[in-house]
Amino acid sequence: MNKKELVDAIADRVGDKRTATEAVNAVLDTIQKAVASGDKVSITGFGAFEMVHKPARTARNPSTGAEIKVAESWGPKFRPGSDFKDLVNEGGKKVGKK
Repeated sequence: MNKKELVDAIADRVGDKRTATEAVNAVLDTIQKAVASGDKVSITGFGAFEMVHKPARTARNPSTGAEIKVAESWGPKFRPGSDFKDLVNEGGKKVGKK
């Protein structure tokens, strides 16, 4: 499912595509800005978004074996909530039985 399909699915529930588009954009924008500023966003039953630090490290080029230095960076992290994990686990069991 991409963003357009998500908006369409929400529009089916709220009855208006414009409202659904604004809602999806507002939620995504708010989560992105909060995480980028260092806040943790927790949605009970769904999961938590947070910023994580990735320290500088030395890695290897798999083709040549040469060492390369990877600079430190910050990135987003998502940890699913228990309700979301359970739902995905049940869906996986149904898909796996095909």
